[in-house]
Amino acid sequence: MLWLVLILAVVVGLFVGLLGGGGSILTVPLLAYVAGLPPEQAIAGSLFVVAVTSAVALLPHARRGAVQWRVGAVFGVSSMAGALLGGLVGARLPGALLMVLFAVMMVASAIGMIRGRKPVDPATAPTPLRQSLLQGLGIGVAVGTVGAGGGFMVVPALVLLAKLPMGRAVATSLMVIAMNSAAGLGGHLTGTSLDWSWVLPVTGAAVVGALVGAPLTHRVPQQALKKGFGWFVLVMGAFVLVREGLALLG
Repeated sequence: MLWLVLILAVVVGLFVGLLGGGGSILTVPLLAYVAGLPPEQAIAGSLFVVAVTSAVALLPHARRGAVQWRVGAVFGVSSMAGALLGGLVGARLPGALLMVLFAVMMVASAIGMIRGRKPVDPATAPTPLRQSLLQGLGIGVAVGTVGAGGGFMVVPALVLLAKLPMGRAVATSLMVIAMNSAAGLGGHLTGTSLDWSWVLPVTGAAVVGALVGAPLTHRVPQQALKKGFGWFVLVMGAFVLVREGLALLG
């Protein structure tokens, strides 16, 4: 079982490095259903794994000069505030309800990935700072509460926020996701603890995947990969929603 979890964790890290997201969407089910952790520990563990993995995946992008530090800092600080608040709320919700909310986030993220988004007109003015801060706050609340959804909301937000090209948005999103996840984890740790016997090996395996995936960002067709990944996440989300919804009702 441990080897299966580690192999899947490498896949998680690979998607984090390639897409600037997807880690939490896969890590929570991995820890909850394959490793067998309670929902509260699975979500907290996912936030730790994604925080570390995103920070490591950020390094190759930073060496290439692809990270927009100022944009990431502005967006990340507001997201951290929301993530801490979300983590404090999530730490006090029943595990079954957390998993239902997580599944809803999975389905919403999957639909967004499958539909894609319209190209941004470079002539359009950047998003006003106040609106950007509110977007960051809202994304942070979602990430902190259920431990999922950050990457595939942060990348589009950065494209609209500062008109970043896709490669730079993916790189900068890793900075924001690391900040979000760390803040959300702080909130969740007020109500649960981390099972280090699972979290540390999964983190190590995910880091390996992220280091492999990050340099390949510009060599892989992002839209095709994201759409295929979206269909997989949609199926997974529907499964989690049905399973946890029945448990919540029962």
